[in-house]
Amino acid sequence: MKTLIIIPARGGSKRIPRKNVRIMCGKPLIVYSIENAKAVRHCLCEGFRDAVVDIAVSTDDEELGSIVNKRGVRVIERPGELATDKVTLDPVINHALEYMEKEKGFGYDTVITMQATSPTLKSDTIINAIGYFQEGGFDTVISAMNKPHLSWGIKDGVITRNYEKRLNSQELPPNYVETGGFLITRRSCVTAEGRIGKNVSIFEIPEDEAVDIDTYTDWVLCENILRRKRIVFHTVGKMQLGMGHVYRCLTLAYKLTGHEISFVLDRDSDIGIEKIRESNFPIEIVNDERELEEILKEKRPDILVNDILDTQVSYMTMVSKYARRVINFEDVGPGAKYADAVINALYEKGEKLHNEYYGSKYFCIRDEFLEEEPREFSKEVKNILVIFGGADPSNLTSRMYEICKKLHGEFEDINFHFLLGFAYPHKNEIKDDPKNNIHVYIDVKRVSSYMNRMDLAVTSQGRTVYELASMGVPSVVLAQNEREAEHVFAGIQNGFINLGIGSETDEITIMQTLGWLIRTPNVRKEMRNLELSKEFSKGHERVIHLILNDLDDTQEE
Repeated sequence: MKTLIIIPARGGSKRIPRKNVRIMCGKPLIVYSIENAKAVRHCLCEGFRDAVVDIAVSTDDEELGSIVNKRGVRVIERPGELATDKVTLDPVINHALEYMEKEKGFGYDTVITMQATSPTLKSDTIINAIGYFQEGGFDTVISAMNKPHLSWGIKDGVITRNYEKRLNSQELPPNYVETGGFLITRRSCVTAEGRIGKNVSIFEIPEDEAVDIDTYTDWVLCENILRRKRIVFHTVGKMQLGMGHVYRCLTLAYKLTGHEISFVLDRDSDIGIEKIRESNFPIEIVNDERELEEILKEKRPDILVNDILDTQVSYMTMVSKYARRVINFEDVGPGAKYADAVINALYEKGEKLHNEYYGSKYFCIRDEFLEEEPREFSKEVKNILVIFGGADPSNLTSRMYEICKKLHGEFEDINFHFLLGFAYPHKNEIKDDPKNNIHVYIDVKRVSSYMNRMDLAVTSQGRTVYELASMGVPSVVLAQNEREAEHVFAGIQNGFINLGIGSETDEITIMQTLGWLIRTPNVRKEMRNLELSKEFSKGHERVIHLILNDLDDTQEE
């Protein structure tokens, strides 16, 4: 089987001058197609003992020819009459084919045209298309993208529709648009007038590989695609640990739109798996580190984000073999020093290692809290919020439910609002109780809208305290466990009354603290002022800079 890959590349381009030799993400544009052609040649020669694969670039440009020669690829000098704007590719390809056949002394079986203007096209896609061409016995296979849209045309000077019925795009029939990326055809089909045989098929390619650079907009789009990182989030979400890790990863994943995002969760992270599936991000589930290693070996991510708490040295050694960059959250284990960056917004640390980034300025607050404005301070307490995260593993909600019933006896005009997470297992036991002014909401979509109406809150010592601070809601804090109790942000210096571990705090202390705050608006106002003095709007930017290895602003104090 003898195959000739021809890359037509003129020097002149009116829309983008010197387009094919311009630097695109570190190398001349023409080089992307050359590298793809070499990868195809390697694959075919490895797979077929008698395979002959030649590569040639047809050009009229000396500078472009020099770039091609430097990479060991044959340059065919294109005649001037074939280098004008009005000449189609058919005579150009025919000229290059006849030139190579004369030089080599044999005829080719297959001719592949690869455009120099498709830098996002992957060699694996071309290789799969060649297999499709061979197995299907086609004369010609053309790269195309399915773009089903409602479209209109002109017939006899009148605007007419090209569809029978208005449907959503996903319900429309296929509408294949040629991408220009490649055209595979039999030698017998190539003439100066055409390259397409009678038995034609389409090879559908993904949208991000279908860009053909014709304008500056196309150029910018290709640069963004080529700079895109493959990012894997390894996180946990289960009753014992709550949902904070999953929510943080989702917040970052949404911010990293444009990159290739996927998630890996351990099988026992049942509630986390459910939430990730709701988000429609790709997800893989593993039983152990061996299965995780297989996934990383296959994906070879540019970046692995671990939001799994402490890591071991053996784990970090394993993942570092496959991920170019490793970012850990809240890792105080022995493996932390092997990460490229350890980010911990919940702790403060005096003496830090070179890779540690600690403090509230790295908290990734959700967009909804950036859009919501804190309400005016109220001297009178009318609404108290009770919120203990997505899972509430210590079931502090149930304790507060009974406490609020007792508080109602003393403060009859106050409404108690319970926000229950979707993973909270005791939902059926916490119900609306109009007699005691208790209102229950389950898995609300916009927590900020509820927080913004509150005069006081009771919460656990996780990420919710930052959200309450951004809304200026004075809060009483009950930690879920000893590790959470180490989060230093939720202290009086930042406007919080911290009562320690919730399960160890007696009911009288909780009731007396709330009663005191209800009666002392000056204290609540000071707490609010301390909370609102904190700045959270740039936390996610700092974290994303660290993830992507763009260190601007991350070292500021």
